[in-house]
Amino acid sequence: MELRQLNTFRTVASTLNFSRAAEVLNYVPSNVTMQIKALEDELGVRLFDRLGKQLVLTTAGKRFLTHIQGVLDKLDEARSVIHDNEDLTGTLTISANEVVCAYRLPAVFQRFRSQHPGVRLIFRSVPNLELKQALFEGTADVVFMLDEPIRSSGLAVEPLVEERFRLFAAPDHPLAKRKLLQLEDFHGEVFLTNEKGCPYRTMFDRSFEKEGIDSITYLEFQSAEAIKQCAVSGIGIAFLPEIVTEAEVDRGDLVALPWEIPDLHVYTQMSWHKDKWLSPIIESFIGTAGEVLANSPIHAV
Repeated sequence: MELRQLNTFRTVASTLNFSRAAEVLNYVPSNVTMQIKALEDELGVRLFDRLGKQLVLTTAGKRFLTHIQGVLDKLDEARSVIHDNEDLTGTLTISANEVVCAYRLPAVFQRFRSQHPGVRLIFRSVPNLELKQALFEGTADVVFMLDEPIRSSGLAVEPLVEERFRLFAAPDHPLAKRKLLQLEDFHGEVFLTNEKGCPYRTMFDRSFEKEGIDSITYLEFQSAEAIKQCAVSGIGIAFLPEIVTEAEVDRGDLVALPWEIPDLHVYTQMSWHKDKWLSPIIESFIGTAGEVLANSPIHAV
């Protein structure tokens, strides 16, 4: 078993794509495939399942990654000590959900890349429910979550931006011209929301149940962009963070309804594993993200 095989395995586990891993490592794809196969042959297990075009870690692969992560972190730490005064180089894996990726992280990535052009950034969009697991499994160094304040004994969590959620509708929607809404006005309306299980969808359901409304019609989506476009088309009322709809509201394609959702406190939060060694790359990225998002124009914490 060679160190380069372990490093290749970690990179493939982060990207879940042989071609992208090869690009990160400056290998040809066939070299990556060969190294993974040799590692699987030596271990006598499959580390990845190839489900059509999708690559996923097997149970054995997840366990193996957890154990070798500490070894590779120690090696990275040793290299860092040797090259302490040199420019940062290496790889950093970031994960976030669709909303944070599209509306919060581009400015962070731009600033970090300008500061450390020698660092390779690997980004994977991951549903909110899988982000914590990515840290525990070692497939991400830092993740960004959109959720209520998170408390975890195994994770370090830094709230960055409070995201205000509103109800949005097309300007010709019957409720769009109203200056005041009552609960009964929502009876018979269609709400466009994320699927059940999404943290802020759970909070949305909870707030309406608290007000005594339990017969709501939903159209559920995995994508905030899909929710927004359906609202623009007049299909229903969208439940979204303000940052997603800024452009549409400015153009007049959507209107924020005069309704405040009580007890809804959602934050963009940055997190990493408490036991993970924070390399200079990770520390620098955490600092950059904190600086950029702390100066965000909307609801900075």
